[in-house]
Amino acid sequence: MMKSIIGRKMGMTQVFAEDGTMYPVTVIEVLPNVVTQLKTADKEGYTAVQVGYEDERESRANKCEKGHFAKANVTPKKHLAELHGDELAGYKVGDAITADLFHAGEIVDVIGVSKGRGFLGSIQRYGHKIGPKGHGSGYHRGVGSMALNGRPNNRVLPGKKMAGHHGNQSATILNLLVIKVDAEKNYILVKGSVPGAKKSLVTIRSAVKEQLGEKQIVKDLINRTPAVNAIKEEVAPAAPEVKEAPAVSEAKGE
Repeated sequence: MMKSIIGRKMGMTQVFAEDGTMYPVTVIEVLPNVVTQLKTADKEGYTAVQVGYEDERESRANKCEKGHFAKANVTPKKHLAELHGDELAGYKVGDAITADLFHAGEIVDVIGVSKGRGFLGSIQRYGHKIGPKGHGSGYHRGVGSMALNGRPNNRVLPGKKMAGHHGNQSATILNLLVIKVDAEKNYILVKGSVPGAKKSLVTIRSAVKEQLGEKQIVKDLINRTPAVNAIKEEVAPAAPEVKEAPAVSEAKGE
């Protein structure tokens, strides 16, 4: 079952489990995603749920946007996005999708726009080796050989790693573990880092290539304390039997 939701990356922190294990987590603010339109296969050719994220002042919305939101009977929103998933089929226009769509222990993918790094050389962009810095070398930070000599390949082939713009493009981090979900305070804690700068929008969806490695962490945390108690019971020696002492009168009679 696929599901997804829009949130905003707020930053990173760390949380501690009961056994003292520290996990680096990313805090994602997930305000209610209000459904503004339902896309159907009969009309649009595909199925999706259009949601609005974060309220916007009505004076900032143009006439087209005001008409679109008025038709859905919702207040103007800053951002519109389309969500896909089987579990979103039951929502209607005007409903709110909240953070409790996910729960702790799920494996998710997070999609965002990576930080823009500007124009970079091949050394920073791809990690190419730096050339000799002395003894009369003719190159230091150059790309090096870029093409072949002789036909038919005497040209720069497509996909050659060269200098260019780096970052500021869509990036997806797969198989992240949901550590905690707080629907009242509207946030989700995800293990590890997610793409994008602080305050940037991200999309959380169900993992499409789910791996069992992260789920094993949750099982270990749940089962760790009972397992330790069982080991202690097996290793600890049995307590000696205590016999009741005879009464004083019986001892004198003997």
